[in-house]
Amino acid sequence: MREEGYIEVTGGRVWYQIFNKNSKATPVIILHGGPGSSSYSLEGLQALEKDRPVILYDQLGCGRSDRPSDTSLWQLDRFVEEFAQIREALQLDEVHILGHSWGTTLAAAYCLTKPSGVKSVILSSPCLSAPRWEQDQAENLKKLPIDIQETITRCEEEGMTDSEEFKAAIQEFNKVFVCRVQAEPDPEWVKKGAGYRNPEIYNIMWGPSEFSVKGNLKYFDCTNRLNEMSCPTLFTCGRYDEATPESTEYFSSLVPNGQFHVYENSAHMAYFEEKEEFLQVVGDFLKTVDSK
Repeated sequence: MREEGYIEVTGGRVWYQIFNKNSKATPVIILHGGPGSSSYSLEGLQALEKDRPVILYDQLGCGRSDRPSDTSLWQLDRFVEEFAQIREALQLDEVHILGHSWGTTLAAAYCLTKPSGVKSVILSSPCLSAPRWEQDQAENLKKLPIDIQETITRCEEEGMTDSEEFKAAIQEFNKVFVCRVQAEPDPEWVKKGAGYRNPEIYNIMWGPSEFSVKGNLKYFDCTNRLNEMSCPTLFTCGRYDEATPESTEYFSSLVPNGQFHVYENSAHMAYFEEKEEFLQVVGDFLKTVDSK
């Protein structure tokens, strides 16, 4: 059973889909990455529906949701408000939250508003400190061939992040730290996923590239408040992740009920690179929380 539709939020309408809606188990709602990406690449997580309802939605401005032209909407606080509006509209009195990448920024910011009914949180490849993320990418860059390092650094400094040479160098970075599955994906899958993104949101909130945060998330850092997250919280990342194992484990140590898991053969997309293990780890965590 699958349901889809639209929810009115501040600034426009958000598209959502629910799998296994009629299950009585606590649902899990998934917050995609970006900012300005979509839930499209995460749709494989619908497999969690064998145990519970699974909800995916495209954040305002991307995917199948409305794309308003008002750039003042692209602020963390409004995305937090949007998530609260979605929970209310879908009557999610109790919920598990799974955020990936920027979705963990959103999940943490939301949880720190102290909402009721959040049974657990899964922070997959977390970005909980923009300054720390920036430092980690500087270290990751040093692990690449010197010509790739120099190209990325020079293009960043000269404002040439739209150039073909920068894009080619970023592809090499991505093969190591974003997705290590080298088999050629279905061109239609890639093309469709790219069409769901909204680069303007990413540029306004983050900046022109991964390596220097120039957008309005520049000073985001919630590490000094992670001890306020009282529900069971699972932190996961890939061994070669942009969200490094060192930072992810550090974040988990700050949460009273924090757990930590590394996917040994993955970078930033463990839900795709090691899908079966990802589903097993997440599914087991959710069932353990529900059984208490």
